[in-house]
Amino acid sequence: MVQSAHRTCRVAITAMAMAALFPLQGYSQGAGLGAAGELVDPDTLRVCADPSNMPFSDKSGEGFEDKLAQMVAIATGRRAVGYTWYPSIPGFVRNTLGANRCDIIMGYAQGDELVQNTNAYYRSSYVLIYKKDGDLVGVKTLTDPRLADKRIGVVQGTPPTANMAVAKLMRKAKIYPLVVDTRMMPSMAEVMMRDMLAGVIDAAAVWGPMAGYYARKSGADLAIVPLTREEGGQRMIYRITMGVRPSDQHWKRTLNAFIKDNQAEINKLLLSYDVPLLDEHDERITQ
Repeated sequence: MVQSAHRTCRVAITAMAMAALFPLQGYSQGAGLGAAGELVDPDTLRVCADPSNMPFSDKSGEGFEDKLAQMVAIATGRRAVGYTWYPSIPGFVRNTLGANRCDIIMGYAQGDELVQNTNAYYRSSYVLIYKKDGDLVGVKTLTDPRLADKRIGVVQGTPPTANMAVAKLMRKAKIYPLVVDTRMMPSMAEVMMRDMLAGVIDAAAVWGPMAGYYARKSGADLAIVPLTREEGGQRMIYRITMGVRPSDQHWKRTLNAFIKDNQAEINKLLLSYDVPLLDEHDERITQ
């Protein structure tokens, strides 16, 4: 959220990719701001974020992107972190980063043209979740015959829907909406988890970071299987970056240096939220 690369994340993960980037032409150097030609505040890390989008961000400061923002602020000499809150709905980029109300989106899928991407700071994938004590133990792909008669939950328009359609799983699937304002209603990942435990669905195909967080929150013994073995269909694995304005080249280099120097601590943070991290060989990173 997670989309052709976020946008998961939110390519296919949220509806950010549906937003149109506010025109950047005509921006000029403001007094006390950033390097020449950039509008980056040197004193406050100005973050663009969803106010209710766990495990990523939340007004409570409990999201892993909120924790990462604190790390970035300290490392880059900022005295504070400030937020521009806006839900992950169409218009997010236009009304936040594009409008110069903030300087960084903490999590954005690599390759999305609405922002300039930093280097990736993690790789993750869509996953299949099911109960460990059920009859799906060992299922690793959406083409496994054992899924043929199962009802699988999936978010509308996300990559797993294409693979499920090929495997003829959409006929019985329960479709959850892509665009939701989580200030008014719970995350669809959380709803899917509840439905699975209640027996409404047998399994769910969800963006990994959301799956890991809500699976742990549910307290149930669930298998979380990264969909890294799919043949054909849409891409399931995404590199997640930080998003900045196309004009902010110095800022991007600063963030790239931060990522390089702090990758181990970033991994530790993400793993503490049960994000299924993948290395370049699609193997799970566990520490």
